[in-house]
Amino acid sequence: MTDAITPVFAPLDIDTLAEAEGRVVVLVAEGSSLDKGARRVNRLMKGALERYLDGEAFGKQKAGQSTVLAYPSGMKAEAVEVVKVDKRLTPELARKVGAVVGAALSGQSVTVVAGSHKNLDQLALGAVLRAYAFKARKTGEAAEVKETSLTIQTGQPEQWTPTVEGVMAVAEGVFLTRDLVNEPSNILTTTEFAARAQALSDLGIEVEVLEEPELEKLGMRALLAVGQGSEAPSKVVVMQWKGGKSGDKPVALVGKGVVFDSGGISIKPGAGMEDMTMDMGGAGTVTGVMKTLAMRKAKANVVGLIGLVENMPDGKAQRPGDIVTTMKGDTVEIINTDAEGRMVLCDVLWYAQERFEPVAMVDLATLTGACVIALGHENAGVFSNDDDFCKSFLKAAETEEEGAWRLPLGAAYDKQLESAKADFKHVGGRPAGAITAAQYLQRFVKEGVPWIHLDIAGVADVKAPTAFAPKGATGWGVRALDRMIADNYEG
Repeated sequence: MTDAITPVFAPLDIDTLAEAEGRVVVLVAEGSSLDKGARRVNRLMKGALERYLDGEAFGKQKAGQSTVLAYPSGMKAEAVEVVKVDKRLTPELARKVGAVVGAALSGQSVTVVAGSHKNLDQLALGAVLRAYAFKARKTGEAAEVKETSLTIQTGQPEQWTPTVEGVMAVAEGVFLTRDLVNEPSNILTTTEFAARAQALSDLGIEVEVLEEPELEKLGMRALLAVGQGSEAPSKVVVMQWKGGKSGDKPVALVGKGVVFDSGGISIKPGAGMEDMTMDMGGAGTVTGVMKTLAMRKAKANVVGLIGLVENMPDGKAQRPGDIVTTMKGDTVEIINTDAEGRMVLCDVLWYAQERFEPVAMVDLATLTGACVIALGHENAGVFSNDDDFCKSFLKAAETEEEGAWRLPLGAAYDKQLESAKADFKHVGGRPAGAITAAQYLQRFVKEGVPWIHLDIAGVADVKAPTAFAPKGATGWGVRALDRMIADNYEG
């Protein structure tokens, strides 16, 4: 739906710079002589760039900050944006600089004069990610997609041009996740979500949609109980990317896909309920990762499984006090129907292990408000039964600058899930709410299966712009999971 801007790497050329329209961005390191590209811009501006750099304002800026010099003499561009960088453009700073560029990309051409700086692929990625805008439900002028281009001039364009494909694979996966999370629930029904996942078959992903009769035969009564109060049919979508060796067991990614969460019979307060269109964020991330893996032809076997339901109050809806039987065979006492995500995940986690015997498994869910209280909107909560596996993810998240913080698991928390009527309850009360939710899910992880639970309630959809996204859906987790798979599971 949302088209990513494709960056173009080009050689340094003073004539092209003179005629470049829109905005020219030049990277300058404090205390260093101007590089070849910056010297060309300075020459075109008749020394105005150098005069600005000699002033007090540039000295006060921090790396990654910028100043706009409007209507530069000697150039066709409307503005020259001067971005301060360190002498060494690290991947992190390159993405930050790219985000500055991306914020200026709306409806205009931007030429970045990057000279001989390194990590320009990460600069391009930051720019493309930040330039995202969700316009699918707007009309008139606000819906128009304005012509935009991004050119990065460098001394060695041939070095960076091959990286464009990888940059775009990551961006397209993030954009798919953002589009899904941003969609309203009357558009993104369970059926529509499944259809968008099925469209990934064009990229070589094998996609199956399991409908309610099959889910009933499989014994997924916990998942089905969540959706039984809705007119929307519950579904499980299985997406297989087979890029690794034939016969190798896959990594499994499991996502919660509650397309709207009213809370069910335990109905939520009206204030803020409109935000519950994003409660399928875990499934959105899994779907985005699968697209990225396919676009870059990852040499790994990965299966993505998403449980798609709608949680609504109705005469058929499940009630607090009900006891349901999971696919695993455990009986669960329902305490609060608004704690529905773990009921969806427990059946899909068990199915993933029964069918695919994964080498490792990650689930993602906008699961608990308790995680938001604990970590805010800066970090996702990370829970794991395997230290090495967890470290591999945390390292990937740190590399990609996606906030993640590990929280504990422990048998002591199980006491909060004890039930007098069933094998256990699915809610343990307010204390340690994010932990007891993870503790519940761990009961559906087989012994010996490395597993991570990611509670993304605070990071999937935010009220203010982030470094790489406008306000709304962030696409959190696509980059980190793709990086983890690339670093640890590709041959």
